[in-house]
Amino acid sequence: MEFSELVKKRYSCRKYLSDPVEREKIEQCIESARLAPSASNSQPWNFIVIDDPEKLVTIADAAVSGIFGATKFIKKAPVLIVVTADKGSFVMKAGNFVRDTTFYLMDIGIACEHLVLQATEMGIGTCYIGWFNEKSVKKELRIGKSMDIPLIIAMGYPNENHHSDQLARRLAKGGARKSLTETMKYL
Repeated sequence: MEFSELVKKRYSCRKYLSDPVEREKIEQCIESARLAPSASNSQPWNFIVIDDPEKLVTIADAAVSGIFGATKFIKKAPVLIVVTADKGSFVMKAGNFVRDTTFYLMDIGIACEHLVLQATEMGIGTCYIGWFNEKSVKKELRIGKSMDIPLIIAMGYPNENHHSDQLARRLAKGGARKSLTETMKYL
């Protein structure tokens, strides 16, 4: 598949078939993320893959608890990938301070985009989840205070009928992407 075709095909999938995702395919997605570049080659990411149905319920319930119910669709995803982040060394933290930037989050974004694009190429749907109860998820997974969970990725084979309906509704509401001329300019 051509890259331009791949990026057009990728979308935030929120409705999945109940079919499990093969571990070989999950590992291929993680391998694509692992190969992503990072500032000072820090590789600040780790991926906790949850595909056991009982553990999925526990983690999904923790993630959508409290005010975070809007993302309850993750309870139906066959796979959740909890992305943990190492905030970086002293040098990285100093660079973050000087530039008023959080480099490890940029690195996580690059790695995760590699992951979701690899999944798309294999016909697997994904959705970034940023709205979740991090404290509850950290407690369930016994993750210490030194690590962040910047996001969770829901993953599964997409319900194609739902996607077609969702796309039609978005386009009817004027939800098309901005044009190229709206998003760039030459100087």
